Amino acid sequence: MSFNPFKEKGTPIEKQFLNWDKVNVQPYDKSSVHPYTRTRVILMNGIEVEAAIFGHQFARSTVDPQLKQKLAVSRRIEQQQQKIVNWLVPGDESSLEVTIGYEQVAVDLTAWLARTEPDPNVKAALDFALIEDFDHLYRYANLLDLLENKDAADIVGDLTEVFPGRPTKMEHRHPIDSVRVPYSASRAHPLTKLHVATITAAEQQTMNYYMNTGNRLEDPLARGLYLEIAQIEEQHVSHYESLADPNMSWFDHLVLHEYNECYMYYSCMESETDPRIKSIWEMCLHDEIEHLRIAAELQKQYEKVDPADQYSSGFPELTIFQSNKDYVRKILATQIGLTESGTSLVPMEQLPSESPYQRYQRAMNEGSMVPSEEVIEENIRVNGREYRIESEGPHPVEWLRMPEEALR
Repeated sequence: MSFNPFKEKGTPIEKQFLNWDKVNVQPYDKSSVHPYTRTRVILMNGIEVEAAIFGHQFARSTVDPQLKQKLAVSRRIEQQQQKIVNWLVPGDESSLEVTIGYEQVAVDLTAWLARTEPDPNVKAALDFALIEDFDHLYRYANLLDLLENKDAADIVGDLTEVFPGRPTKMEHRHPIDSVRVPYSASRAHPLTKLHVATITAAEQQTMNYYMNTGNRLEDPLARGLYLEIAQIEEQHVSHYESLADPNMSWFDHLVLHEYNECYMYYSCMESETDPRIKSIWEMCLHDEIEHLRIAAELQKQYEKVDPADQYSSGFPELTIFQSNKDYVRKILATQIGLTESGTSLVPMEQLPSESPYQRYQRAMNEGSMVPSEEVIEENIRVNGREYRIESEGPHPVEWLRMPEEALR
């Protein structure tokens, strides 16, 4: 039988508060850390940031002082966990190096979720944004090559390729086209709920990181690239969050958040190769089991619902990081020309000139250089070539392949 956090005993809440020595953890070594240890750290930071933000929003929406207190206690531990996880990132990793890690998360997390997602509508949403984040990795890798003379392969290893996805300049869409059809909470597979919660938190953290990091770079081209891609990440958050059932109650969401944290920490613990960091995932899992128990008791108290009934069979298939080169290539080859229009995915060339997509494209891209295009052109001008990792052969889309003269 799979792991069921409702049937496990966690760490008592009053024993979860740690002193500063235990919270201020030793960072990983950027030169020797496994790429997927880095991605797990980035992802779980995003999961914890989402938990803290949700807890604050819930507290602002209730007048019940006892409920506010319960939320405050769990939320303080979520913030503590966020510091432990995020402080694993070393200070000698530049913002741009960390960014490469963020985009590797986006590629290999999204690909795994899409490959294992049971709901066709959610899978289509994941596949669609996957090849956009894949393009962001390519743009940032070229910026890293251009500004810091560093090789993105030292960060992503041999696990993730780096070449154009759906070009970023083609990703800019009118806001009304970022709203998807939600799943039904009463009918959705638990894995679908977990996937949507996870990818929403991950994309939200990427959006937040770029919002706050982009103005720390001095180079005007770098600043332009961050602000352009940050706008796409906002689209992705809107895209993913709209998949969740809007009829779920605050307590439904509270339980789902805590259950998902248990699920993700267990997934990380099961796949982690660094013993020290694995022990952190295990500690956080035991904290979250207690948070889930508290959330379940609150839903029983306020809504007379036992949430354990919805998750009675234990964890579904775990979420892991693994190489997805073939899958990414397949989605690129078949979906490169799609865009969003209303709640549908359609070929770009089928949209009339006055469609919201085409009008927004003109507003954003006409009359100025697009940063995501300029960074490639500048890297070619300075270094004589663009940066790519094509370990599995030429680009699957012919018009995005390297020019013949660049291959000589």
